[in-house]
Amino acid sequence: MTLSIQHCIDATFTSGIGQDYIDVFNPALGAKIGRIQCAEPLEVEFAIASAARAFNSWKRTPIPERARLMLRYQHLLKEHLEELTELVSQETGKIYEDAKGDVWRGIEVVEHACNIASLMMGETSEQVAHHVNTYSYMQPLGVCAGITPFNFPAMIPLWMFPLAIACGNTFVLKPSEKVPLTPTRLVSLFYEAGAPDGILQLVHGGQSVADVLLNSVDVKAISFVGSMQGARSVYQKATSQFKRVQACSGAKNHAVVMPDANKNKVIEHLLGASCGAAGQRCMALSAAVFVGESASWIPELAEAFKKITPGLATDGQAAYGPLISAQSKERVVSLIEQGIAQGARCLVDGRHFSLPDAPKGHWIGPTLFDQVQPEMSIYQEEIFGPVLSCLTVDTLDDAITLINNNPYGNGTAIFTQSGAYARQYQSEVEVGQVGINVPIPVPLPAFSFTGWKNSFYGDQHTYGKQAVRFYTETKTITSRWFEVEKVQPNMTIQLG
Repeated sequence: MTLSIQHCIDATFTSGIGQDYIDVFNPALGAKIGRIQCAEPLEVEFAIASAARAFNSWKRTPIPERARLMLRYQHLLKEHLEELTELVSQETGKIYEDAKGDVWRGIEVVEHACNIASLMMGETSEQVAHHVNTYSYMQPLGVCAGITPFNFPAMIPLWMFPLAIACGNTFVLKPSEKVPLTPTRLVSLFYEAGAPDGILQLVHGGQSVADVLLNSVDVKAISFVGSMQGARSVYQKATSQFKRVQACSGAKNHAVVMPDANKNKVIEHLLGASCGAAGQRCMALSAAVFVGESASWIPELAEAFKKITPGLATDGQAAYGPLISAQSKERVVSLIEQGIAQGARCLVDGRHFSLPDAPKGHWIGPTLFDQVQPEMSIYQEEIFGPVLSCLTVDTLDDAITLINNNPYGNGTAIFTQSGAYARQYQSEVEVGQVGINVPIPVPLPAFSFTGWKNSFYGDQHTYGKQAVRFYTETKTITSRWFEVEKVQPNMTIQLG
């Protein structure tokens, strides 16, 4: 059955008046599951106007009432966890556990929004001058908008609108046209939770819909997650209209493997972090930097890669699902071929993987490269597929230099038993999110998502390179220490 996917404008679900259509597919089966009737610019403007009207009363709603809305919403999301998981699997092809994790991480953000009363506290100080006191208040901006990608249709929208609305703003959501089913259900559940009319709008479509949001004088802030090119474009367009912008961009995430690390755990973590969700996540590990003698583990890593396969969401043995589209598969295949042509050694080649039960799916098997050099395309570009590139260096200093020379700075990890190595790495690496024996260091909602360099475009980029920067970049460190059976001489270890 093909679904007609609706907008939500002024608290009313409607197919709209647009004349342009986009088909929605299940990427595992290659089957059409829905159709979007793209919003016309006039409809988007009407949604923005409705959100602006709703803001006038919502901003005066007591903070505890906003928190109670979020409490009701997170309860509904948990009640409908299985339904939402099925929707995510259907439109992304993710295996069941990946899809469920997508929804659950979004629920965690809504739970954080339930604490909005304490998060909205301002500051006071008495006697800043003779008989003068100063107070600061946290106040909402107005209409905010979010433009979200295909790879996490539940989590990333839930990163955005619950916190914005809990703070007293209203919101217009434009999800990826590839995955509209889950965001539409998230919006309907929000209104089932008792949200006042107009505080959340939903508009579907492509670039023309996004452009209306970026150019509207009534939209005060934009949140975006996507490619580096998309983030730059959003940042440039929105800041030219004097909007506040947070645009999370691409990544080239490195894992540094020290010789003292636990080999079996390293191999296990590299498999999951590079191939999980078919590598289609901005925090995926796509480059493994083996230091010194740890390079001898690469053949064992290759054998482990050969044992995992993608599959359907219903297959409990599948390691991950398909790529989102035929175009994505073509791009990944092209990059693999470039890697081979440029001299990297392809130890495990997933280009020709096929699944008899789903021959029209966009499948790529796990792919592992050795002898990768920094100038190669497979290292320079974000692949967004189940492909891991192995590089070798002599020392930790060499690894840090390699990573700091990379233009991206989203996430990284180091595997080691040495507290000294871990401390040096977290201090010197120029990446915003650092895992110590944690392969994908995504922080919980109470912490910042802290991409650096070309992985984030926001207020910190508004100052020119030659200007004094009046801000502090945040680095998030997540650590887990491997347990070892025997303490080696001169080894610094923390258990737990």
